[in-house]
Amino acid sequence: MTHPTPVPPDDAEHGRRVAGMFGRIARFYDFLNHALSLGLDVLWRRRLVAGIGLAPDHAGYVLDLAAGTMDVTLEIARRHPRMRVVAADFTLPMLQRGQGKISPTAASRLFPVQADGLALPLHDASMDAATIAFGIRNIRPRQAAYAEMLRVLRPGARFCILEFGTGKRRIWGGAYNFYLTRILPGFGRLVSGDDAAYRYLADTIRAFPDEQALAEELTQAGFVSVTHTPLASGIVFIHTAVRP
Repeated sequence: MTHPTPVPPDDAEHGRRVAGMFGRIARFYDFLNHALSLGLDVLWRRRLVAGIGLAPDHAGYVLDLAAGTMDVTLEIARRHPRMRVVAADFTLPMLQRGQGKISPTAASRLFPVQADGLALPLHDASMDAATIAFGIRNIRPRQAAYAEMLRVLRPGARFCILEFGTGKRRIWGGAYNFYLTRILPGFGRLVSGDDAAYRYLADTIRAFPDEQALAEELTQAGFVSVTHTPLASGIVFIHTAVRP
């Protein structure tokens, strides 16, 4: 088993801050996701899971990275009743909220684990697919996370990313940026009392690479067959990359 690259101190501190922030808003997280997306986040996650490219009766292992409150994990389990799913997240309160959603019939197939995406407690080439929903923005350095995905995925396995667009598409323009800078933190503050978390969300969305730049990152990391699909006119994208 290979060992992950050591994380620079600044990136490690960033990870601790982000984990603490999500821990503070964990009990409001699902409500705010659904409200702020007008319920579309449910459909987006379903599209993400449909993209992993495994047969419904597949009986292997899938990694849900940055699993949060485990909505993607549960969707994988629903679509693939024989699949085992590792739900990894570095914020324990988020996973604890997710564990409350697990039905007794699915419990034996779901494995929540508090873990950093830069140093996963998984064997090489042990996962048949991996997903991450709205989490890749929070991981530094992303190149180290890509290396971990390449390490734990089996050859031919897909890495599927659901992430916000940057708001640079002309179809949304200023309206999307107004939503990010005013509505998002304001509603977050009203519900959770923590507008800082939602200002962080807006800032990281605007600073994130656009779909073409992210595709280049994934290709340079060593993935092949990299594609991106816009949803809701580019509010979000599903990025798919294959481990060679």
